[in-house]
Amino acid sequence: MVDVFYEGVATDPVLKPMYPEEDLGPARRRLTMFLEQYWGGPTTYSEERGHPRLRMRHMPFVVDPDARDRWLAHMRTAVDALALPPLHEATLWDYLERAAHSLVNAAGPR
Repeated sequence: MVDVFYEGVATDPVLKPMYPEEDLGPARRRLTMFLEQYWGGPTTYSEERGHPRLRMRHMPFVVDPDARDRWLAHMRTAVDALALPPLHEATLWDYLERAAHSLVNAAGPR
């Protein structure tokens, strides 16, 4: 899922500039660790980076409704690629939508 998501981000003119690493490798690793931890896996994310504090970590970036919608579109493609059973898909998507909406910190166009 993370790989499919970042394939979309890599070509997105709004989202790609938010990632300082050119190859997106470190971002892929951070998201993987975060999702593993959130869904009950290893706590490597917190051990290496501390509490997730999603809103604080995203404050340096302009996350307006357009950026949110682009993020969700790429994530939708990634989730669909998993072909999860309906209950698992709905649970995952509900979380991702709520998280994306909570990170909006700017209104309108840049």
